[in-house]
Amino acid sequence: MNRCTRSRVGRALGAALTGLFLNFAPPAVIAQGIVREAPKDVKAATMVITAPPEITLNGKPDRLSPGSRIRDLNNMLVLSGGVVGKNLPVVYRRDAAGLVHEVWLLTPAEYARLGGVDGSDLQGYQRFAELLALIFGARR
Repeated sequence: MNRCTRSRVGRALGAALTGLFLNFAPPAVIAQGIVREAPKDVKAATMVITAPPEITLNGKPDRLSPGSRIRDLNNMLVLSGGVVGKNLPVVYRRDAAGLVHEVWLLTPAEYARLGGVDGSDLQGYQRFAELLALIFGARR
């Protein structure tokens, strides 16, 4: 009989402590919003997924890496099979093996803003980074 009472008291105490910790959680944890930052070290392209993992970037054949992530405008993951055959304006990043690993979808207007920027020199790369920060900052 004592064991039953002790387990009930233990459960009640655990529930009380859990409630206490939840009530006094820091405001930053409770009011935490998703802040989408512009990705670093990316390139702009148009992507067509032909037969996953086979893709074309700007008309040239390429491949998605195993475990690649494609993110839409709301930063939600998109399955590659769901966008087969669509011409998608994107920014992408490669993995260590040279395969396309991370992809962020852009609207045609966002891609048009990035299209006139040449990232081959330092000034062009800085302008590209600034435009990406503006595009991703406006999506909050």
